[in-house]
Amino acid sequence: MKIKQFRLHNLGRFKLLEAPLAPTQQTTSNVTVLVGNNGAGKTSILRALATSLSWFVARLRSEKGNGSPIPEEVIFHGASSAAIDIAVFDERGQSANPEANEEDFFYQWTLTKTRKGNKGEHTSHLNDASRLADYYRSALSNNDKTSLPLIAFYPVERVVLDIPLKIKERHTFLQLDGYDNSLNQGVDFRRFFEWFREREDTENESGISQDMLNKLLEMLGSEKNSVWEKLLALKASSRDRQLTAVRTAIANFMPGFSNLRVRRKPRLHMSIDKDGETFNVLQLSQGEKSLMALVGDIARRLAMMNPSLNNPLQGDGVVLIDEVDMHLHPSWQRSIIERLTNTFPNCQFVLTTHSPLVISDCKDVLVYSLNSGELTLVPSQYGQDANSVLLNVMDTHIRNAEIAKKLNDLLDHIQDRRLSEARELLTELGRELPANHIELAKAKLLLRKKELRGEKD
Repeated sequence: MKIKQFRLHNLGRFKLLEAPLAPTQQTTSNVTVLVGNNGAGKTSILRALATSLSWFVARLRSEKGNGSPIPEEVIFHGASSAAIDIAVFDERGQSANPEANEEDFFYQWTLTKTRKGNKGEHTSHLNDASRLADYYRSALSNNDKTSLPLIAFYPVERVVLDIPLKIKERHTFLQLDGYDNSLNQGVDFRRFFEWFREREDTENESGISQDMLNKLLEMLGSEKNSVWEKLLALKASSRDRQLTAVRTAIANFMPGFSNLRVRRKPRLHMSIDKDGETFNVLQLSQGEKSLMALVGDIARRLAMMNPSLNNPLQGDGVVLIDEVDMHLHPSWQRSIIERLTNTFPNCQFVLTTHSPLVISDCKDVLVYSLNSGELTLVPSQYGQDANSVLLNVMDTHIRNAEIAKKLNDLLDHIQDRRLSEARELLTELGRELPANHIELAKAKLLLRKKELRGEKD
Protein backbone atom coordinates (compact mmCIF):
# COMPACT_ATOMS: atom_id res chain seq x y z
CA MET A 1 0.00 0.00 0.00
CA LYS A 2 1.16 3.50 -0.86
CA ILE A 3 -0.39 6.96 -0.85
CA LYS A 4 -0.23 8.32 -4.39
CA GLN A 5 -1.69 11.77 -3.80
CA PHE A 6 -3.46 13.88 -1.19
CA ARG A 7 -5.54 17.07 -1.24
CA LEU A 8 -6.42 19.28 1.74
CA HIS A 9 -9.36 21.70 1.61
CA ASN A 10 -9.66 24.45 4.25
CA LEU A 11 -7.50 22.55 6.71
CA GLY A 12 -5.13 24.30 9.12
CA ARG A 13 -3.15 26.93 7.20
CA PHE A 14 -4.24 25.59 3.84
CA LYS A 15 -7.09 26.86 1.71
CA LEU A 16 -6.20 24.24 -0.90
CA LEU A 17 -3.09 22.06 -0.95
CA GLU A 18 -2.44 19.01 -3.11
CA ALA A 19 0.61 17.01 -4.10
CA PRO A 20 1.72 13.54 -5.20
CA LEU A 21 3.93 11.47 -2.93
CA ALA A 22 6.89 9.28 -3.86
CA PRO A 23 7.22 7.08 -5.75
CA THR A 24 6.40 9.13 -8.85
CA GLN A 25 7.49 8.89 -12.48
CA GLN A 26 10.44 11.17 -11.68
CA THR A 27 11.25 9.79 -8.21
CA THR A 28 11.43 6.02 -7.85
CA SER A 29 12.16 5.88 -4.12
CA ASN A 30 9.47 5.50 -1.47
CA VAL A 31 10.51 8.64 0.44
CA THR A 32 8.89 12.09 0.52
CA VAL A 33 10.42 14.80 2.74
CA LEU A 34 8.71 18.04 3.80
CA VAL A 35 10.88 21.00 4.85
CA GLY A 36 9.82 24.44 6.07
CA ASN A 37 9.89 26.82 9.00
CA ASN A 38 8.16 26.09 12.30
CA GLY A 39 4.47 26.75 11.88
CA ALA A 40 4.55 26.18 8.11
CA GLY A 41 2.17 23.23 8.42
CA LYS A 42 4.40 20.18 7.99
CA THR A 43 2.95 18.41 11.00
CA SER A 44 -0.57 19.32 9.89
CA ILE A 45 -0.02 17.41 6.64
CA LEU A 46 1.20 14.30 8.47
CA ARG A 47 -1.71 14.44 10.92
CA ALA A 48 -4.17 14.83 8.04
CA LEU A 49 -2.75 11.74 6.32
CA ALA A 50 -2.88 9.79 9.59
CA THR A 51 -6.48 10.90 10.20
CA SER A 52 -7.57 9.79 6.74
CA LEU A 53 -5.79 6.42 6.97
CA SER A 54 -7.33 5.76 10.38
CA TRP A 55 -10.65 5.10 8.63
CA PHE A 56 -9.13 2.29 6.58
CA VAL A 57 -7.60 0.80 9.74
CA ALA A 58 -10.87 1.09 11.68
CA ARG A 59 -12.86 -0.61 8.92
CA LEU A 60 -10.28 -3.32 8.55
CA ARG A 61 -10.79 -4.10 12.22
CA SER A 62 -14.59 -3.86 11.99
CA GLU A 63 -16.95 -3.40 9.04
CA LYS A 64 -18.67 -0.40 10.66
CA GLY A 65 -15.58 0.97 12.41
CA ASN A 66 -14.99 4.71 12.68
CA GLY A 67 -11.59 6.32 12.41
CA SER A 68 -10.47 9.63 13.86
CA PRO A 69 -12.53 12.72 13.01
CA ILE A 70 -11.10 16.00 11.74
CA PRO A 71 -11.01 18.32 14.79
CA GLU A 72 -13.25 21.36 14.31
CA GLU A 73 -10.49 23.69 15.53
CA VAL A 74 -8.27 22.89 12.50
CA ILE A 75 -10.84 24.13 9.97
CA PHE A 76 -9.39 27.06 8.01
CA HIS A 77 -10.31 30.44 9.47
CA GLY A 78 -13.59 31.65 7.97
CA ALA A 79 -14.43 28.35 6.23
CA SER A 80 -17.52 26.35 7.11
CA SER A 81 -15.98 22.91 6.48
CA ALA A 82 -12.73 21.09 5.79
CA ALA A 83 -11.91 17.97 3.78
CA ILE A 84 -9.05 15.50 3.30
CA ASP A 85 -8.91 13.64 -0.03
CA ILE A 86 -6.52 10.72 -0.37
CA ALA A 87 -5.66 8.39 -3.26
CA VAL A 88 -4.11 5.03 -2.30
CA PHE A 89 -2.51 2.42 -4.55
CA ASP A 90 -2.84 -1.18 -3.36
CA GLU A 91 -2.42 -3.96 -5.89
CA ARG A 92 -3.39 -6.69 -3.43
CA GLY A 93 -6.93 -5.34 -3.33
CA GLN A 94 -7.44 -6.67 -6.88
CA SER A 95 -5.34 -9.81 -6.55
CA ALA A 96 -8.32 -12.07 -7.24
CA ASN A 97 -9.23 -10.17 -10.42
CA PRO A 98 -6.97 -11.18 -13.34
CA GLU A 99 -8.74 -8.66 -15.60
CA ALA A 100 -7.94 -5.69 -13.37
CA ASN A 101 -6.49 -2.56 -14.97
CA GLU A 102 -4.05 -0.23 -13.24
CA GLU A 103 -6.84 2.18 -12.30
CA ASP A 104 -8.54 -0.66 -10.42
CA PHE A 105 -5.67 -0.61 -7.93
CA PHE A 106 -6.51 2.96 -6.86
CA TYR A 107 -8.75 3.67 -3.89
CA GLN A 108 -9.88 7.21 -3.17
CA TRP A 109 -11.84 8.50 -0.22
CA THR A 110 -12.79 11.84 1.30
CA LEU A 111 -13.17 12.73 4.98
CA THR A 112 -14.88 15.99 5.95
CA LYS A 113 -15.77 18.08 8.99
CA THR A 114 -18.33 20.92 9.20
CA ARG A 115 -18.47 23.57 11.89
CA LYS A 116 -21.42 23.32 14.22
CA GLY A 117 -24.30 25.43 13.00
CA ASN A 118 -22.83 25.74 9.49
CA LYS A 119 -23.74 24.21 6.17
CA GLY A 120 -20.76 22.26 4.82
CA GLU A 121 -19.45 22.55 1.29
CA HIS A 122 -17.85 19.09 1.38
CA THR A 123 -19.23 15.56 1.84
CA SER A 124 -17.47 12.48 3.13
CA HIS A 125 -17.10 9.56 0.71
CA LEU A 126 -15.55 6.57 2.44
CA ASN A 127 -16.73 3.74 0.21
CA ASP A 128 -13.26 2.97 -1.12
CA ALA A 129 -11.78 2.85 2.38
CA SER A 130 -14.47 0.30 3.23
CA ARG A 131 -13.92 -1.60 -0.03
CA LEU A 132 -10.19 -1.94 0.49
CA ALA A 133 -10.63 -2.88 4.16
CA ASP A 134 -13.24 -5.46 3.13
CA TYR A 135 -10.70 -7.11 0.84
CA TYR A 136 -8.27 -7.57 3.71
CA ARG A 137 -10.97 -8.83 6.09
CA SER A 138 -12.03 -11.39 3.48
CA ALA A 139 -8.43 -12.43 2.90
CA LEU A 140 -7.89 -12.88 6.64
CA SER A 141 -11.06 -14.99 6.86
CA ASN A 142 -9.67 -17.33 4.20
CA ASN A 143 -6.07 -17.30 5.41
CA ASP A 144 -5.11 -16.05 8.86
CA LYS A 145 -1.49 -15.65 7.66
CA THR A 146 -2.42 -12.95 5.14
CA SER A 147 -0.04 -9.99 5.24
CA LEU A 148 -1.43 -6.62 6.30
CA PRO A 149 -0.04 -3.15 5.44
CA LEU A 150 1.59 -1.23 8.26
CA ILE A 151 0.02 2.18 8.94
CA ALA A 152 1.92 4.22 11.54
CA PHE A 153 2.44 7.84 12.57
CA TYR A 154 5.34 8.88 14.79
CA PRO A 155 4.88 12.45 16.13
CA VAL A 156 7.55 14.59 17.77
CA GLU A 157 6.51 13.33 21.22
CA ARG A 158 7.29 9.74 20.22
CA VAL A 159 10.09 8.63 22.54
CA VAL A 160 8.97 7.63 26.02
CA LEU A 161 10.85 4.55 27.23
CA ASP A 162 8.37 3.37 29.82
CA ILE A 163 9.37 -0.10 31.07
CA PRO A 164 6.67 -1.54 33.35
CA LEU A 165 7.97 -3.45 36.35
CA LYS A 166 4.52 -4.96 36.77
CA ILE A 167 2.04 -5.53 33.97
CA LYS A 168 -1.38 -4.70 35.39
CA GLU A 169 -3.30 -5.14 32.15
CA ARG A 170 -2.21 -7.86 29.77
CA HIS A 171 -2.56 -7.21 26.05
CA THR A 172 -2.95 -9.58 23.14
CA PHE A 173 -0.41 -9.62 20.33
CA LEU A 174 -2.40 -10.98 17.45
CA GLN A 175 -1.96 -9.85 13.87
CA LEU A 176 -4.49 -7.00 13.98
CA ASP A 177 -2.97 -5.79 17.24
CA GLY A 178 -0.13 -4.44 15.12
CA TYR A 179 -2.41 -1.42 14.57
CA ASP A 180 -2.84 -0.70 18.31
CA ASN A 181 -1.89 2.93 19.00
CA SER A 182 -0.12 3.08 15.63
CA LEU A 183 -1.72 6.40 14.65
CA ASN A 184 -2.26 8.17 17.94
CA GLN A 185 0.69 7.52 20.22
CA GLY A 186 3.89 7.03 18.28
CA VAL A 187 6.29 4.55 19.86
CA ASP A 188 4.27 2.44 22.30
CA PHE A 189 7.36 1.30 24.18
CA ARG A 190 5.41 0.01 27.17
CA ARG A 191 3.60 -2.42 24.93
CA PHE A 192 6.83 -3.08 23.00
CA PHE A 193 8.51 -4.18 26.22
CA GLU A 194 5.55 -6.36 27.19
CA TRP A 195 5.52 -7.98 23.72
CA PHE A 196 9.29 -8.49 23.69
CA ARG A 197 9.34 -10.10 27.15
CA GLU A 198 6.49 -12.45 26.31
CA ARG A 199 8.10 -13.66 23.09
CA GLU A 200 11.54 -13.92 24.64
CA ASP A 201 10.18 -16.08 27.45
CA THR A 202 8.72 -18.43 24.84
CA GLU A 203 11.96 -18.35 22.87
CA ASN A 204 14.03 -19.25 25.93
CA GLU A 205 11.70 -22.12 26.83
CA SER A 206 12.40 -23.74 23.47
CA GLY A 207 16.15 -23.13 23.41
CA ILE A 208 19.03 -21.63 25.34
CA SER A 209 19.14 -18.02 26.47
CA GLN A 210 22.03 -15.78 25.45
CA ASP A 211 23.12 -15.38 29.07
CA MET A 212 23.22 -19.16 29.51
CA LEU A 213 25.23 -19.52 26.29
CA ASN A 214 27.78 -17.03 27.60
CA LYS A 215 28.12 -18.99 30.86
CA LEU A 216 28.52 -22.26 28.96
CA LEU A 217 31.23 -20.66 26.81
CA GLU A 218 33.22 -19.84 29.93
CA MET A 219 32.79 -23.40 31.22
CA LEU A 220 33.60 -25.18 27.95
CA GLY A 221 36.77 -23.39 27.01
CA SER A 222 38.24 -23.04 23.55
CA GLU A 223 39.16 -26.75 23.24
CA LYS A 224 35.50 -27.76 23.01
CA ASN A 225 34.63 -25.92 19.80
CA SER A 226 32.49 -28.71 18.37
CA VAL A 227 30.18 -28.70 21.40
CA TRP A 228 29.99 -24.92 21.28
CA GLU A 229 29.03 -24.96 17.59
CA LYS A 230 26.19 -27.37 18.32
CA LEU A 231 24.93 -25.13 21.09
CA LEU A 232 25.01 -22.13 18.74
CA ALA A 233 23.07 -24.09 16.12
CA LEU A 234 20.46 -25.01 18.73
CA LYS A 235 20.18 -21.36 19.71
CA ALA A 236 19.72 -20.28 16.07
CA SER A 237 17.05 -22.89 15.39
CA SER A 238 15.00 -21.84 18.40
CA ARG A 239 15.09 -18.11 17.74
CA ASP A 240 11.73 -16.39 17.58
CA ARG A 241 11.18 -15.10 14.05
CA GLN A 242 9.51 -11.87 15.17
CA LEU A 243 12.22 -11.09 17.73
CA THR A 244 14.84 -11.87 15.10
CA ALA A 245 13.23 -9.25 12.83
CA VAL A 246 13.46 -6.62 15.57
CA ARG A 247 17.03 -7.51 16.49
CA THR A 248 18.07 -7.51 12.84
CA ALA A 249 16.45 -4.11 12.19
CA ILE A 250 18.22 -2.52 15.16
CA ALA A 251 21.59 -4.10 14.25
CA ASN A 252 21.26 -2.92 10.62
CA PHE A 253 20.18 0.55 11.66
CA MET A 254 22.62 1.05 14.52
CA PRO A 255 26.03 -0.53 13.75
CA GLY A 256 27.71 -1.74 16.92
CA PHE A 257 24.42 -2.46 18.70
CA SER A 258 23.22 -6.05 19.18
CA ASN A 259 21.59 -8.58 21.45
CA LEU A 260 18.57 -6.62 22.68
CA ARG A 261 17.10 -8.61 25.58
CA VAL A 262 15.15 -8.48 28.84
CA ARG A 263 17.06 -9.02 32.05
CA ARG A 264 15.60 -9.65 35.49
CA LYS A 265 18.55 -8.94 37.78
CA PRO A 266 19.21 -6.83 39.73
CA ARG A 267 15.76 -5.65 38.65
CA LEU A 268 13.60 -6.01 35.56
CA HIS A 269 15.08 -4.01 32.67
CA MET A 270 15.92 -4.16 28.98
CA SER A 271 19.58 -4.27 27.96
CA ILE A 272 21.52 -4.06 24.73
CA ASP A 273 25.16 -4.58 23.79
CA LYS A 274 26.99 -1.56 22.40
CA ASP A 275 30.47 -2.22 20.97
CA GLY A 276 30.71 -5.35 23.11
CA GLU A 277 29.64 -3.68 26.37
CA THR A 278 26.20 -4.24 27.94
CA PHE A 279 24.01 -1.25 28.79
CA ASN A 280 20.59 -0.74 30.29
CA VAL A 281 18.68 0.91 27.41
CA LEU A 282 17.84 3.78 29.77
CA GLN A 283 21.58 4.57 29.90
CA LEU A 284 21.74 5.25 26.16
CA SER A 285 21.83 8.78 24.79
CA GLN A 286 18.56 10.41 23.76
CA GLY A 287 19.45 9.95 20.09
CA GLU A 288 20.27 6.27 20.58
CA LYS A 289 17.05 5.67 22.52
CA SER A 290 15.09 7.57 19.90
CA LEU A 291 16.41 5.44 17.05
CA MET A 292 16.17 2.15 18.91
CA ALA A 293 12.58 2.78 19.95
CA LEU A 294 11.49 3.97 16.49
CA VAL A 295 13.15 1.17 14.54
CA GLY A 296 12.10 -1.46 17.07
CA ASP A 297 8.49 -0.34 16.95
CA ILE A 298 8.32 -0.38 13.13
CA ALA A 299 9.98 -3.81 13.03
CA ARG A 300 7.70 -5.22 15.75
CA ARG A 301 4.55 -4.11 13.94
CA LEU A 302 5.80 -5.47 10.60
CA ALA A 303 6.64 -8.79 12.27
CA MET A 304 3.18 -9.07 13.83
CA MET A 305 1.38 -8.13 10.60
CA ASN A 306 3.35 -10.35 8.22
CA PRO A 307 3.32 -13.82 9.83
CA SER A 308 3.91 -15.68 6.56
CA LEU A 309 6.92 -13.70 5.32
CA ASN A 310 10.33 -15.28 5.84
CA ASN A 311 11.61 -11.77 6.43
CA PRO A 312 8.88 -9.60 8.01
CA LEU A 313 11.01 -6.49 7.36
CA GLN A 314 10.01 -6.92 3.71
CA GLY A 315 6.41 -6.03 4.62
CA ASP A 316 4.84 -2.91 3.13
CA GLY A 317 2.84 0.03 4.43
CA VAL A 318 2.87 3.77 5.12
CA VAL A 319 5.07 5.30 7.84
CA LEU A 320 4.78 8.98 8.79
CA ILE A 321 7.61 10.45 10.92
CA ASP A 322 7.63 14.02 12.18
CA GLU A 323 11.08 15.63 12.63
CA VAL A 324 12.97 12.49 11.67
CA ASP A 325 16.25 14.22 12.60
CA MET A 326 15.21 14.81 16.22
CA HIS A 327 18.00 14.07 18.75
CA LEU A 328 20.28 12.66 16.04
CA HIS A 329 23.98 13.39 15.63
CA PRO A 330 24.76 14.97 12.21
CA SER A 331 26.40 11.74 11.02
CA TRP A 332 23.14 9.86 11.70
CA GLN A 333 21.11 12.63 10.08
CA ARG A 334 23.10 12.09 6.89
CA SER A 335 22.28 8.39 6.73
CA ILE A 336 18.79 8.23 8.24
CA ILE A 337 16.91 7.93 4.93
CA GLU A 338 19.31 5.36 3.51
CA ARG A 339 19.02 3.27 6.66
CA LEU A 340 15.22 3.49 6.68
CA THR A 341 14.93 2.36 3.07
CA ASN A 342 17.55 -0.39 3.42
CA THR A 343 15.97 -1.78 6.58
CA PHE A 344 12.33 -1.44 5.49
CA PRO A 345 12.57 -1.51 1.66
CA ASN A 346 8.87 -1.82 0.89
CA CYS A 347 7.50 0.83 3.24
CA GLN A 348 6.53 4.29 2.02
CA PHE A 349 7.94 7.07 4.21
CA VAL A 350 6.63 10.62 4.54
CA LEU A 351 9.05 12.61 6.70
CA THR A 352 9.52 16.14 7.97
CA THR A 353 12.88 17.64 8.89
CA HIS A 354 14.71 20.83 9.80
CA SER A 355 18.11 19.38 8.88
CA PRO A 356 19.88 20.13 5.57
CA LEU A 357 21.88 16.92 6.04
CA VAL A 358 18.79 14.73 5.73
CA ILE A 359 18.03 15.82 2.17
CA SER A 360 21.58 16.32 0.86
CA ASP A 361 22.80 12.75 1.18
CA CYS A 362 20.11 10.87 -0.77
CA LYS A 363 20.04 10.79 -4.55
CA ASP A 364 16.41 9.81 -5.20
CA VAL A 365 14.10 11.55 -2.72
CA LEU A 366 11.01 13.69 -3.35
CA VAL A 367 11.42 16.94 -1.40
CA TYR A 368 8.82 19.69 -0.93
CA SER A 369 9.42 23.08 0.65
CA LEU A 370 6.41 24.44 2.50
CA ASN A 371 5.98 28.21 2.70
CA SER A 372 2.94 30.52 2.99
CA GLY A 373 0.53 27.62 2.60
CA GLU A 374 2.08 26.35 -0.64
CA LEU A 375 4.28 23.37 -1.52
CA THR A 376 7.22 23.89 -3.87
CA LEU A 377 9.09 20.99 -5.44
CA VAL A 378 12.77 21.17 -4.47
CA PRO A 379 15.39 20.03 -7.03
CA SER A 380 17.66 17.21 -5.92
CA GLN A 381 20.12 18.36 -3.25
CA TYR A 382 22.24 15.22 -3.53
CA GLY A 383 25.90 16.09 -3.03
CA GLN A 384 25.24 19.67 -1.96
CA ASP A 385 27.02 20.95 1.14
CA ALA A 386 24.91 21.80 4.16
CA ASN A 387 25.49 25.55 3.77
CA SER A 388 24.10 25.53 0.23
CA VAL A 389 20.99 23.67 1.35
CA LEU A 390 20.49 26.09 4.25
CA LEU A 391 20.69 29.08 1.91
CA ASN A 392 18.90 27.77 -1.16
CA VAL A 393 16.22 25.50 0.30
CA MET A 394 15.68 26.53 3.90
CA ASP A 395 16.28 30.27 3.40
CA THR A 396 18.53 30.38 6.45
CA HIS A 397 21.86 32.13 7.05
CA ILE A 398 24.79 29.76 7.33
CA ARG A 399 25.98 31.74 10.35
CA ASN A 400 24.69 34.33 12.81
CA ALA A 401 23.09 37.13 10.75
CA GLU A 402 24.79 39.95 12.68
CA ILE A 403 28.23 38.34 12.35
CA ALA A 404 27.58 37.66 8.66
CA LYS A 405 26.80 41.37 8.12
CA LYS A 406 29.96 42.48 9.92
CA LEU A 407 32.09 40.06 7.89
CA ASN A 408 30.56 41.36 4.66
CA ASP A 409 31.14 44.95 5.78
CA LEU A 410 34.76 44.06 6.61
CA LEU A 411 35.36 42.68 3.12
CA ASP A 412 33.70 45.74 1.56
CA HIS A 413 35.97 48.09 3.57
CA ILE A 414 39.05 46.16 2.45
CA GLN A 415 37.94 46.06 -1.18
CA ASP A 416 37.20 49.81 -1.16
CA ARG A 417 40.57 50.54 0.53
CA ARG A 418 38.91 51.98 3.64
CA LEU A 419 41.66 50.35 5.62
CA SER A 420 41.32 52.22 8.92
CA GLU A 421 37.64 51.25 9.11
CA ALA A 422 38.59 47.69 8.17
CA ARG A 423 41.17 47.51 11.00
CA GLU A 424 38.66 48.81 13.51
CA LEU A 425 36.02 46.27 12.45
CA LEU A 426 38.62 43.49 12.37
CA THR A 427 39.58 44.28 15.95
CA GLU A 428 35.93 44.22 17.01
CA LEU A 429 35.33 40.85 15.32
CA GLY A 430 38.55 39.50 16.85
CA ARG A 431 37.04 40.08 20.31
CA GLU A 432 33.84 38.23 19.36
CA LEU A 433 35.10 35.30 17.31
CA PRO A 434 37.57 32.50 18.07
CA ALA A 435 41.17 33.05 16.98
CA ASN A 436 40.99 30.22 14.44
CA HIS A 437 37.87 31.52 12.69
CA ILE A 438 38.57 30.82 9.01
CA GLU A 439 36.70 33.81 7.52
CA LEU A 440 38.43 36.14 9.95
CA ALA A 441 41.83 34.67 9.03
CA LYS A 442 41.09 35.21 5.33
CA ALA A 443 40.09 38.82 5.98
CA LYS A 444 43.32 39.44 7.94
CA LEU A 445 45.37 38.08 5.05
CA LEU A 446 43.48 40.17 2.49
CA LEU A 447 43.88 43.29 4.62
CA ARG A 448 47.62 42.72 4.97
CA LYS A 449 47.96 42.40 1.17
CA LYS A 450 46.13 45.70 0.69
CA GLU A 451 48.38 47.38 3.27
CA LEU A 452 51.55 46.10 1.56
CA ARG A 453 50.35 47.35 -1.82
CA GLY A 454 49.57 50.72 -0.27
CA GLU A 455 53.11 50.94 1.13
CA LYS A 456 54.59 50.21 -2.30
CA ASP A 457 52.43 52.87 -3.91
